[in-house]
This record gives sequence, structure tokens and C-alpha cells, in this order.
Amino acid sequence: MIQLIFLGTGTSQGIPVIGSDDPVCLSTNPKDKRLRCSVLLSWNSKNYVIDCGPDFRQQILNNPISSLDGVLFTHSHADHTSGFDDIRPFCFRQGLIDIYSTSEVFKNLKKRFDYIINDKDKYPGAPSVNTNIIKENEKFKLGGKWVMPIKAMHNDIPVTGYRINNIAYMTDVKTIDLNSKLKLKNLDVLILSCLRIKPHQSHLNLEEAIELVNELKPKKTLLIHISNSLGFHDEVNKKLPKNISLAYDNLCIKC
Repeated sequence: MIQLIFLGTGTSQGIPVIGSDDPVCLSTNPKDKRLRCSVLLSWNSKNYVIDCGPDFRQQILNNPISSLDGVLFTHSHADHTSGFDDIRPFCFRQGLIDIYSTSEVFKNLKKRFDYIINDKDKYPGAPSVNTNIIKENEKFKLGGKWVMPIKAMHNDIPVTGYRINNIAYMTDVKTIDLNSKLKLKNLDVLILSCLRIKPHQSHLNLEEAIELVNELKPKKTLLIHISNSLGFHDEVNKKLPKNISLAYDNLCIKC
């Protein structure tokens, strides 16, 4: 069994958006407060996070764990990577922490976080990581479980989703090709990004997300990477098909 805690379910600006007087941003419902997207997966005393954005420190304070066994990156955008330095406390206690990304994402991380990923002149006190390059269509082992990377497109930028057992996590999705769709069949839980009501050039909107769910037919779908433009959590949830619901920060599920 895998436990998932949604550390954050918001889009790049989070909710509330700084300075916004949008009604959703002013909502007092905790489910309308969304940090940037990340999820914690735990099994057999192992802890992994998918993405490590700017809210990572606060997210782990909200959902304390004593150890971190790895970070899986979906792509290099700041809202998914800029909390990388905040794995330091785990490194100080544990030593090296495994990170997993495509070679393209690794190149970006190395450029932006050269004081961490630097074999010759590593900054004292910086996190210590062990890099694992993942490749499309090649499964890899993670804490005794097989993980299948799943490629999607975020406009013209490749993003990597992950399937573990019958759970798949797909964020910042706009399009998915047939090969990737085949890897998303027979799911118990699909976690899928859904930005807003209106169409967007690089994200699924609500209509497109529901169409994709109807095509893939998972038993249950949880929507993430949500902006205030999607609407109030409770109001949107009431209108969704019974097998689809909005995830929210600190939601915990087991499957």
C-alpha cells in the first residue's frame, strides 16, 4: 500500500495570488488555499516527493517526516524545482539523497544549482545528492517498487509523469501521445493537472481534463495544479462526475 499526501495542489502562483482580490483568493475555506504542486509518497518506511517547489519547506513542516529517500522531478519550471535547496536538513542527517530526472531537467538543475551539483567545488553545507537519469520507456526501481516514467507535453516542453503500481501522477499536462496513454490504462488512481475553465495554451482546462479521464477510464481521478480561475473548491466539486474530484492541500489517501 502506498500513502500519498498532497503537499500542494496549486498552480505556479498558488492560491491566494499575491495582491489579488479575486473571490477565490479571498475565500476562508482551507481547501481554497493552495501551495505549489508537490506530493509525498510513502511505503515501507520510505519517503519520496514528486517535485520540490518554492513552498517545500512549509509543506514538510505541515506534514513532518523524519527522512527523505528521494526527489522525482517532472520538469524544470521554478514552481516545481525552486525548493531544491530545502532538502538540506535531510542531507545533514542522512547524507546523499537520490534525485531522479531526465537528462534535460538535470542540465537545468545543474546550471541553476551549481553549488549543489558540482563535483569540483561543492559549496560547504549545500545539499548532497546522487543523480539518477531516467529515460522514456525505461522502468526504474524506487524503494523496491517499479516506476514507469510517462512523457507528456506542456505546450512544447516535455514533462515526466510517474506510474507506481496502479497510481499515476501527471502534472502540467496539455497533450499526451498514444504511447503514453497506453501506460495510463487500468489505473486505480489518476492524479491529473487541471488549470482552469477557459482553454490554456500549455495546460489542460476542465473540459479537456474530463475528456482525457473519460478516455483513460481510471477508477478515480484527483485533479491538481489548480488556479483560482477554476473556481471555489466546493462548488466545482459538486459539478464533477462522481469518479473525479479536486485534490486539496494536505489530503491523504492510501491505495
